[in-house]
Amino acid sequence: MKNRLSVLGATAALTLALAGCGSSSTPASDGGASESAAPSSLQEIQDSGVLTVGTEGTYRPFSFHEGGSGDLTGYDVEVITAVAEKMGVEAEFQETQWDAIFAGLEAGRFDVIANQVSITDERKETYDFSEPYTVSAGVIVTTADNGDISSFEDLAGKTTAQSLTSNWNDLAKESGANVEPVEGWAQSITLLEQGRVDATINDELTYLDYQKTDSNENIKIAATTEETSESAVAVRKGSTELVDAIDTALEELRADGTLAEISEKYFGSDVSE
Repeated sequence: MKNRLSVLGATAALTLALAGCGSSSTPASDGGASESAAPSSLQEIQDSGVLTVGTEGTYRPFSFHEGGSGDLTGYDVEVITAVAEKMGVEAEFQETQWDAIFAGLEAGRFDVIANQVSITDERKETYDFSEPYTVSAGVIVTTADNGDISSFEDLAGKTTAQSLTSNWNDLAKESGANVEPVEGWAQSITLLEQGRVDATINDELTYLDYQKTDSNENIKIAATTEETSESAVAVRKGSTELVDAIDTALEELRADGTLAEISEKYFGSDVSE
């Protein structure tokens, strides 16, 4: 069920919340390098046979090491690896902390970033983006037997569990909810199942990832925002031919079902469109 938020402030809070999908924190500046390297040349990448990719390696389920020390894997890792294969090259990963990842791109340490980078107007001024390969919304999560909440308007007077440092907290307040402070998702679900709160607001991907591993039948999505966040491959400004090649690869991967297959593997649902 999709519900448009009724107040401008809530929509603004949602925009900020979704824009932060790239990581658990947002870099102080998308830049950081004093001088940006030249745009990535598709020809040079094809000649070298390698597409160098910046990613965190600590951001489950998008880019992480299984068991903490296994091979690098994750949704974004598999998507960009498949993209590179379609381009006729090999993906080579450079693991970088989120706070430094854009500076690394600008400095030319890697050709692209594949790490749930949300497309925003501010970032588009500095970077070029592929077509999105992840689309996500905000969701209200309640207990499975809750029939009182089916829209954001229904949160008025209810109690939601939210991290005070998250923009989902602002969205809950804008919707008229009373907020019970928590440290994160796990605590929110515990309070929800204990009946101490009525709901929690979070990103749909967080819910899907949780359900893929825990299969908790005691909770459900009660409402989904109409506004969505789109994440894409980020490249240095002016890398037009590279973006075109990535878009062509993504289109082929979408058409042959590969993106849907990778999505189902990690989320139990197709989050690629």
